[in-house]
Amino acid sequence: MPAITRWTALHDHWGKDVASFAVPTADGLVFLDPLDPPAELGTPAHVLITVFFHARSAGSLGARVWAPASQVRRLKNRGVTVTDVFELDDELPGGIRAFETGRLGEVLYWLPEQKALIAGDVLLGSPFRLCPKSWLDQGTAQDDLRAALRPLLELPIEQIYLGHGDPVLAGGHDALAALL
Repeated sequence: MPAITRWTALHDHWGKDVASFAVPTADGLVFLDPLDPPAELGTPAHVLITVFFHARSAGSLGARVWAPASQVRRLKNRGVTVTDVFELDDELPGGIRAFETGRLGEVLYWLPEQKALIAGDVLLGSPFRLCPKSWLDQGTAQDDLRAALRPLLELPIEQIYLGHGDPVLAGGHDALAALL
């Protein structure tokens, strides 16, 4: 099972470190929400974006950029051209699957081979929690997030990697179940 590589880099706007991820797949190296990837990782074949706020370095890597239709315009406004628009049921590189989050335009990625979730903003770490109400669109409540995320409990989740905060490296399913 190929390992997920996690790295952090300082986000100029936030003034804090944020996490990015890489995983080798049969379809080539996949970066998720990359910001300033270390050179030793190599060049990705694909970039997956969880939410348009995480455009980060996606447009400068020379890779195919994958995002749901709801993000295309917002990513273009951030200088990122989406080459592959997908729907939630579409097959993504390396067998990765996208899941709804309850936040407009945001998806989580399920990496079945690693039994891991990759989350952008809907889930945060240190401690593990839902994003704050202030990050939600008007009319969206945290209960809406919980309802949208419950189908994830059908997955054999071992790890949860987060864009903000420490990952859950063991007992991911139980941690998510307790949160929801």
